[in-house]
Amino acid sequence: MTEEFSSREEIGRRRFLTGIIGVVAGVVAALVGVPAIGYVVSPGVKKQGGDEWITLGPLASLTPGVPTAFPYSRTIADGWVQATQTGTAYALTLDGQTATVLSDICTHLSCRVSFKPETLTFLCPCHDAVFSATGAVVSGPPPRPLDQFASRIEGGQIQIQLEA
Repeated sequence: MTEEFSSREEIGRRRFLTGIIGVVAGVVAALVGVPAIGYVVSPGVKKQGGDEWITLGPLASLTPGVPTAFPYSRTIADGWVQATQTGTAYALTLDGQTATVLSDICTHLSCRVSFKPETLTFLCPCHDAVFSATGAVVSGPPPRPLDQFASRIEGGQIQIQLEA
């Protein structure tokens, strides 16, 4: 009878120790695993920042009626990838107090337009589209005028709003 009792006691101890080791291993795995999973998954589900205002340059540098090119660049974090967005915005003032800021992307097939001061027009090299100094379509296949940035004047500086 003593042998039966002691063997049942040993089996009970073994099961107890196995259970304790399993619980401790589970706790350790949770302590290490949950932060590791959060680290791997968080960039993909992280909410990106809102729209961003980029300063182009001083309003005083514009010549009324003539678009002025302002190159810009910013870094965008999208999940695990960081990229640099670059472009050129053309600012135009007619009164010296306010400014309209045009995109340099043709509305036909997204080619980059360039301003020709001798004719006061924007030209698209892809399909010979021509836009006026205010961005209106003069000739060619574009379906609409050049897009305008949301803009503001802060402290004499022209700023544009870029979407996140």
